[in-house]
Amino acid sequence: MDWDKLRIFHSVAEKGSLTHAGEVLHLSQSAVSRQIRALEESLNVTLFHRHARGLILTEQGELLFDATQAMVKRLDATSARIRDSEDEVFGELRVTTTTGFGTLWLAPRLPALFKQYPSLKIDLMLEERVLDLPMREADVAIRMKEPSQADLIRKRLMNIKMRLYATPEYLDQHGTPLTMEDFNQHRLICQHAGTAQVSAGAMLVAELMSHDIPSTFTVNNYFGVLQGVLNHLGIGVLPDYITEDFPHLVRVLPETESSEVPVFLAYPEELRHSKRVAAFREFVTEEIFNYRKRQQA
Repeated sequence: MDWDKLRIFHSVAEKGSLTHAGEVLHLSQSAVSRQIRALEESLNVTLFHRHARGLILTEQGELLFDATQAMVKRLDATSARIRDSEDEVFGELRVTTTTGFGTLWLAPRLPALFKQYPSLKIDLMLEERVLDLPMREADVAIRMKEPSQADLIRKRLMNIKMRLYATPEYLDQHGTPLTMEDFNQHRLICQHAGTAQVSAGAMLVAELMSHDIPSTFTVNNYFGVLQGVLNHLGIGVLPDYITEDFPHLVRVLPETESSEVPVFLAYPEELRHSKRVAAFREFVTEEIFNYRKRQQA
């Protein structure tokens, strides 16, 4: 198969439009259409259904797109390794983590990384879905459980727990609960039960919900939970690492907490020698080491 035609096919399949693919490839719509037609003729199949909303892959088109997707990701990985300099850290690094950890812990600390490596570009992908690192959906992941794939390098960073927090203003107005029975005078802020989240956090929320709590405010990530707490809406279930950047928050019912949640950093074996990955790994490791020291102090 002609790689140029495959490259054009892949772009059309991604964009769902000859026009949009042409814009990305800097080709006219007619040129893109000719290449797709030539590819279909060489394979003797139809790759796209023409639809009012755009182009939709046929079954044969789906098979070919799976193959070109894998090829593109492998080429991206190879390109990343080639671009890695022996002496400099530069280029794009795609990092994936949860919305909570990415917004509440990682992002506030990134200025120190950019100060050290001003030519580094970070593409931070905040998703509860676990991206496929071997398939190059991301370069590095920070996850709240140990990765299951065997071909990943992994490093345990720390353990966290989900606990209950409120603002002093909220507690001054509504009182501080001393037992779970006191919670019927308060509003619970937490992630919705159907939201993708760490099992330890979900179990703690389920336990809290088993009590008679008349008012709740649920959000689909910990960033939203924190905003509810900071705006004095109630008592929130939050990861304990937020206390460093929000030291004024008061822990409520100290005996109530989740089991420990391990935090892992992982990346593909093929990026073992990547300077960008090494720089990010060392940065996160040092930040967490210093964070632990401050917590212990």
